[in-house]
Amino acid sequence: MFVVALTYLAIGAVAGALAGLLGVGGGLIVVPLLVISFTRQGLPAASMMHLAIGTSLASIVFTSFSSLRAHDRRGAVDWGIVRRITPGIMAGTFCGTWVASRLSTVFLKWFFAVFLYLVAAQMFLDRKPRASREIPGVVGTSAVGAGIGVISSLVGIGGGSLSVPFMSWCNIPLHRAIGTSAAIGLPIALAGAAGYIVNGLGSPDLPPHALGYVSLPALAGIVFASIATAPLGARWAHRLPVPRLKRAFALLLLVMGTRLLFSLLAG
Repeated sequence: MFVVALTYLAIGAVAGALAGLLGVGGGLIVVPLLVISFTRQGLPAASMMHLAIGTSLASIVFTSFSSLRAHDRRGAVDWGIVRRITPGIMAGTFCGTWVASRLSTVFLKWFFAVFLYLVAAQMFLDRKPRASREIPGVVGTSAVGAGIGVISSLVGIGGGSLSVPFMSWCNIPLHRAIGTSAAIGLPIALAGAAGYIVNGLGSPDLPPHALGYVSLPALAGIVFASIATAPLGARWAHRLPVPRLKRAFALLLLVMGTRLLFSLLAG
């Protein structure tokens, strides 16, 4: 049990440091590392991916709040966009958890692995969408939010890898898009965590101390450690070559995605 607790703390420490250093969502690293940890603990395979995604989203509730406050203090959050996109975000995320709860772990692993490859390619190539239009109205923004919410709920992320490119495409300056994305991550995490809790209640494949598809011990360890290490990562960002580190992180995502694919093919 002590080793398991240390593992959760280590996952949170790595996720927090990378989030502060590179500005990436913790879910990209938390989900695959939780899957490895749950596999070694011998947890039921049928609910393993659901538990990893639900726990990741629950942890983002805490980490996104602190990130949101930091960006808001710098005036980098466009609250008009947040208000317009939040209804679609929350509806799409919650509905996505309902869909995910009815999908197999195998399908969710395939989906996550492909998503890792796409994010890694975008980070490695550093391709940014060319600004070509303005933010759409309430209906259009809510529809985009719903799509971001559905995908985020299937991979356990705060949506930054989707919302930042969308806002950049709509002529929002990058620093403001990142700050607004941090604010958008909170409703994604809230709706996602609630959805995985509700849809996981009564599941026969849950481990001890799980609230629906959220592992409370893993959540506590990840949140405690990530909140402690995120400020360190932010300080390192001003001293280290971040563009090179982003490419290195992209390679790490490729390795984790490939590991997931090999485990699927071997199974």
